[in-house]
Amino acid sequence: MSFQTGHIGLNVTDLDQSKEFYQRVFGFTTAGESQQDGRRYVFLAQDGTLVLTLWQQSEGRFATGLPGLHHLSFQVADLEAVRKAEAVIREIGATLHHDGVVPHGEGASSGGVFFEDPDGIRLEIYAPDGAGDRPAPTSGAPTCGFF
Repeated sequence: MSFQTGHIGLNVTDLDQSKEFYQRVFGFTTAGESQQDGRRYVFLAQDGTLVLTLWQQSEGRFATGLPGLHHLSFQVADLEAVRKAEAVIREIGATLHHDGVVPHGEGASSGGVFFEDPDGIRLEIYAPDGAGDRPAPTSGAPTCGFF
């Protein structure tokens, strides 16, 4: 038996705000949407494939201190694509951790940016190599584990 991640579903507090955020940062397109009161959602796709579903059924902020999701990680082709995403993240004023592109750990060539969506959900956009010339922000531990 072989498993592959399908789409990811997130609860959000403000569907319009989250939809705009994910479309701007990731370039996702709308594949389906409901504006029905009490049942608002949007399906976001990349190249016609469903990637992310957003469900407006939450209050407050993402609770990093509770069991559940730690962070979502998205791989891109190269560090140039990471830098383009970083520019958008900075432009829209999203919370950016580690002040930009960093490697996944000491001696790692892979790396990226670590940031938060409007509800505080922790996100990562990374490239498989090209980040090794920067210092790792966390000594002796994976960068994606502690931010």
